[in-house]
Amino acid sequence: MGDPTRNVDIRPDPDALLALAGGGGRGKLTLFLGAAPGVGKTFAMLTRARRLKAEGIDIVVGLVETHGRSETAALLEGLEVLRRRVFDHRGRQIEEFDVDAALARRPGIIIVDELAHTNAPDSRHPKRYLDVEDLLAAGIDVWSAMNVQHLESLSDVVAEITGVPVRERVPDMMLKRADEVLLVDLAPAELIERLKQGKVYLPANARRAVDSFFRLGNLTALREMALRRTADRVDDQMVDYLKQNAIEGPWQTTERLLVCVGPDRLSEKVVRTAARLAVGLNAPWLVISIERADSPPSHPEVTKRLAATFKLAESLGAETRRVTGRDFVEEIQKTARREHATQIVIGGRRQRFPWSLLRNSLPDTLIERVSGLGIHIVTGEETAERPAPGPRLRSRFLPANPKWELGLPTVAVAVATYLGDLIEHFVHLPNISLLYLLAVLVSAVYAGHMAALLAAILSGFAYNFFFIPPTGTFTIASPHEVFGLVVFVIAALISGGLASRLSDQASAASRRAASTQALYDFSRKLSGTVNAEDVIWAAVSQMRASLRRDVLLLSPTGDELTVAAAWPPDTELDVADMLAARWAMQKNETAGAGTGTLPNSQFQFRPLNASAGVVAVVGYRYAGVLLDAEEEQVLGAVLDQTAIAIDRARLSRESLDQAARLEGERFRSALLSSISHDLKTPLATITGAISSLRELGERMKPDDREDLLASIEEESDRLARFVANLLDMTRIEAGAVDAKRDWVDVADAVRAAIQRGARYFPNKAIEVSIAENLPLIRGDSVLLGQALFNLIDNAVKYGGEQPISVYARADADEVIVSITDLGKGIPASDKENVFEKFYRRGKPDGRTPGTGLGLAIAKGFVDAMGGDIKVESPAVRRRGTRITLRFPIAPTNGASPEEA
Repeated sequence: MGDPTRNVDIRPDPDALLALAGGGGRGKLTLFLGAAPGVGKTFAMLTRARRLKAEGIDIVVGLVETHGRSETAALLEGLEVLRRRVFDHRGRQIEEFDVDAALARRPGIIIVDELAHTNAPDSRHPKRYLDVEDLLAAGIDVWSAMNVQHLESLSDVVAEITGVPVRERVPDMMLKRADEVLLVDLAPAELIERLKQGKVYLPANARRAVDSFFRLGNLTALREMALRRTADRVDDQMVDYLKQNAIEGPWQTTERLLVCVGPDRLSEKVVRTAARLAVGLNAPWLVISIERADSPPSHPEVTKRLAATFKLAESLGAETRRVTGRDFVEEIQKTARREHATQIVIGGRRQRFPWSLLRNSLPDTLIERVSGLGIHIVTGEETAERPAPGPRLRSRFLPANPKWELGLPTVAVAVATYLGDLIEHFVHLPNISLLYLLAVLVSAVYAGHMAALLAAILSGFAYNFFFIPPTGTFTIASPHEVFGLVVFVIAALISGGLASRLSDQASAASRRAASTQALYDFSRKLSGTVNAEDVIWAAVSQMRASLRRDVLLLSPTGDELTVAAAWPPDTELDVADMLAARWAMQKNETAGAGTGTLPNSQFQFRPLNASAGVVAVVGYRYAGVLLDAEEEQVLGAVLDQTAIAIDRARLSRESLDQAARLEGERFRSALLSSISHDLKTPLATITGAISSLRELGERMKPDDREDLLASIEEESDRLARFVANLLDMTRIEAGAVDAKRDWVDVADAVRAAIQRGARYFPNKAIEVSIAENLPLIRGDSVLLGQALFNLIDNAVKYGGEQPISVYARADADEVIVSITDLGKGIPASDKENVFEKFYRRGKPDGRTPGTGLGLAIAKGFVDAMGGDIKVESPAVRRRGTRITLRFPIAPTNGASPEEA
């Protein structure tokens, strides 16, 4: 019988399949890993390359360092070697790998030796492994080599074992991302023998290497590290294969590490230890730094050190995060629960006496309050450097000078003593010590807790010397005075500490409130801005005010980046700056000063990400100073809001363009519909009439010929009106209607329009009523006549068999002309649409005559003359349609129209 468990639906792990598919378009990295120099990594690469070259594979040598080894140099014969790029550095010519030449050549496989190498200062990237990343991103397979001591997480361990610091380092993620890892191994004794024979270094260098780095114990330890790392990598590949192919097996529970760091030297060691632990457990890890919500701004040195720690953690594959809170242990617990961490890594030192008696250290408190999690404590040396102290917040009335921490409490105590002595001359008070308490509070608020401590001590001595009998000495006669003095000093210390803390909290809250208000004002400004240019200038102004540095924003124009806004406006970018900005735009990553890409730039550039990708790049002048945590938060918020606003402006612009395209499509569809009917019908009539006249000629009766000629004339007039309407609508849409401002007799214009209508519609009855002595208006008689004819034409088409009525009269300061038909009328819901282009009311038979432009043209002409046109229902019988035109009566200022 078969195993019943085999019937279970076993599917490949989706994450593993996504990881496998995610490599599409990206090159493959083959890494030759060795325990130490001289084991034969380059030799193995070139030997394998010659074999593939013989098989017809496109493989080239981007850079190989032979270090004077003849057998290695011989392997380069027959292989294509790319040219190197030459740099001038301190008067010396330095040859480096030319990544641009490699990208232009674009081979199938390229060999780039010494992955951990540091590039020349003017290179695109400071490290060679970043050049390799560019090649992989371009879809080129890369072979490279490195030694195990160059892994970032092992560099400190190697330095402790060998006594030689490791300066060339590579992030562990490069090893983890490698598609193939080949271990090039050599027994330590054999390697030492090769070294003595001069096959690794020149003889003079070889002797020094044997005495220092290349010792048997060192090489054995390095070999073990290389074997372990290779085994871990092979295990990862095996697990990925099992997941991708849905092969059953015992899966271990995933471990997650939470690493707590601060701005001290020990944090670097904590991060490296956590990285090694994460690699050993094959676990993801999160590095956090906790800051107090009421803490003053960090010292620049503290900010720089913490940023370096975060950068190290990210290079080792960690996720980093800043956390704000009051209780450090509580915040660690919250983060651990939220991230499902199973182990916590934290640094700790032995507390010195007497602090060990007063309070527990953070690791001790964590052990007491946290349960169910593994806790790893990384210890440091006793002489380890303490973090640089942050400056206390001082009053805006006092300069930021450390002398105030000594001078202010001294002055405050002296003033309190003087006031107390002055009061004692007039009245004896038992609570004169409150003056000294006031001095302590003033020192705490304006100079910090150290000044409060000093003020409390000075106050105790001054109170004892001047006010506790016997005065003038530091002796105390009464026991209760001793007790009172002790209580006073303790109360002064506590109140001074609380006052200092409250002052710091108030200042921090005020600072954060100002930042929040600034961000709120900025968001309100952006919410009412739909123009991308206004958004860009608002963002640059906000970042300039927040960072107090030169700021600029670059937006893409075609394939190029152009400066859209800058402050100060005359800010200029050199070649290195533009390269860094393009890199940030194309790669969607931070570039420029303070980063690993083009660090020689004056600016640091950050991309603005939106739904459509990178919409712009923001740069700020770096000036060698990192942004502190608060500035980073403000900058991140401004960048996010700016990206959303720019994207919204883009979507708004695209929406308008889309609306215009849809309107154009509707216009074209309506135009084609009109042309297909209103041109086809009269043309068919004209063509038929002409054919009949041509074929029958004199054989036709005179009356029949006259009827055909009349049909030709009528349909020709119809075509002429149709073309005239199209031309008039084009003029109105283009804003080219230039209405004259002549004196116009409305009565004459109405009569001319009716006569024209009678000629075109001889069978239609038109009732006319024109008031006597209609005043003149200012306008264009031609446009008015065309508008009136279009309205009469519309009334004839939709008025049925009933006559239409045309009325003209004066009302107060207006001349009113109305055209009324007694047809079916217009529904109330459609009255707003009758003056739109191509709007037509259908007849009972379903045919919709005309082009739908007559009323739109009439409205355009009336508007051009300063009049008003409306559609309404007649006052009598509530049927049909009445269109009313109103024109203001022009003042003559006492002169006749001819004189005016």
